[in-house]
Amino acid sequence: MDPVIVVGAGPVGLALALSLAAQGVPSVVLDEGSGKDEPRPVRTVVLRPDIASFVTGLGCTTVRDEGARWVAWRSMRRGQLVRRVGFGESLADVPSPVHIPQHALARGLRDALAASGLVRVVPDSRLDALEQDAEGVSVHTSGPGGTWWRGSYVVGCDGARSTVRKLLDIRFAGRTAVERQAVVALRTELPWPGEALLHRLPPWRASGDEATARPLQDGVWRLDWLLPPRAELVTPDALLGRVRDTLAGWCGSTPPYELLDTGVHTVHHRLARRWRVRRAFLAGDAAHLLGVLGTQALDEGLRDAQNLAWKLAQAWHHGASEVLLDSYQTERRSAVAARLRTADQSLPILRGGAGLRGWIPGTARGHDALVTDGHVGRGPLGAPPSYPHSPLTPPYTESHIPVGTGLGAPAADICVTAPDGATVSLRDRLGRGRLLVVLVAPGTGVWDRRHWLTAGVMPRLAAAVSALPLDAELLVAEDYPGAPAHAVLLVRPDGHLAAAFNGVQPAQLYAAAEAVRGEAGGGEPGVGAAGAGAGGSGARVAGAGAAARVAGAEGRTADIK
Repeated sequence: MDPVIVVGAGPVGLALALSLAAQGVPSVVLDEGSGKDEPRPVRTVVLRPDIASFVTGLGCTTVRDEGARWVAWRSMRRGQLVRRVGFGESLADVPSPVHIPQHALARGLRDALAASGLVRVVPDSRLDALEQDAEGVSVHTSGPGGTWWRGSYVVGCDGARSTVRKLLDIRFAGRTAVERQAVVALRTELPWPGEALLHRLPPWRASGDEATARPLQDGVWRLDWLLPPRAELVTPDALLGRVRDTLAGWCGSTPPYELLDTGVHTVHHRLARRWRVRRAFLAGDAAHLLGVLGTQALDEGLRDAQNLAWKLAQAWHHGASEVLLDSYQTERRSAVAARLRTADQSLPILRGGAGLRGWIPGTARGHDALVTDGHVGRGPLGAPPSYPHSPLTPPYTESHIPVGTGLGAPAADICVTAPDGATVSLRDRLGRGRLLVVLVAPGTGVWDRRHWLTAGVMPRLAAAVSALPLDAELLVAEDYPGAPAHAVLLVRPDGHLAAAFNGVQPAQLYAAAEAVRGEAGGGEPGVGAAGAGAGGSGARVAGAGAAARVAGAEGRTADIK
């Protein structure tokens, strides 16, 4: 099998290549740039806890070492504190997101790629042609080493001006310049160390209607100001005035500060009409532009990579049904479209004048809560996506039971025990392309592992798991939110709950696994509708052989039509 071709070496493309490598799939990353990321302290990204865990699991150490985890999020209106959301202070609190400069995230991903052995990054390679046939894709790059490349699939992670999207003739409809924000990165001391702040209608109106402060490491803060519609260009003097007025308003007087970087962030809302054309896919900014809250767009792009990687890995190793490959567009495009729709419906309320807000149901406090929830990863503007109507959802049977997580939603990050005795979080077992089967068995934490592996329902469940049509791992948990004792949960490779059963139901578990791989109608295990053209007998390919295919991919032209 030829490697997967990833076009674009931003964080989304790098994360996709790393996720494929973790599942034994080689890739070639075509980087239009020089392979170096310019440090821009003002360009930061906020990663929700599940995506921060996903990226860390790929080997990106900078998320752990250079990312800032907030103590709390403050919401103020005029001169009053409206709400304070604590992170990790109690079991009821939401986990803290991770705030990190984008160049640090990219550097960590590149370092992990260098150690993977299955990824080849080719700098100074600009795509200018793309062809598809029944067996794979062929792309041509210009530049110093311009040549043809042959791959099994191609994924366009090449940004808002995506060449892949243009070559596929996919419309990118939406709105331009929905909002503009002035942004600075500076080093100073604010009254709330480690706490982020959303300040709406601050009493010093020279700063605008909304100001946001988000802490980074080493005393660095990112400050954002919402600019009025059709505002003039932001001059350096005007920006410095905003800095001084805002810091003085928060601190009583302007404290000493070191200005590190400045910029203007323009928010666009666009959505590609299609995310898959045969063997070609779009991800990240090539597929969608959003980010009304300033820092969530990359988080959504990394969710694209997480969702697509395990499906491409299944296709590369074993073949995959069209249902499985189409489910990437169905799930991710629907989730992003819902986010965009919510933002477009909310903006007139949140940003409109007092007269408009008076006609819309809900109080000002409720509107502030909607924005705050979006920033902290909750509610319609911020919660991780759910795929309840996915084509991979197993048909409902009497054996299914409701639990605290809805079908298609991200599974709770509970503590689990693996058959080797290791006790880890559920998210630590994701990213390997395997299904997770979790038995809820209260009391197992105090049992001797030699006994509980052979006691009760475990032998029967272990046999059922070993017979599943996808690689799966059996885990045991003391409890799970809303689940009764002896419940069995089926979690997809990307961490979304696929099914929950009342007890061990081997036939139902197998049918659910078939549905997850896009074969709800049944069929011979390991064979999908696209199996002949997507590769394989089902045998896993050794890393050394896969790496050799990456090295030998350059310049192959024999299969080009």
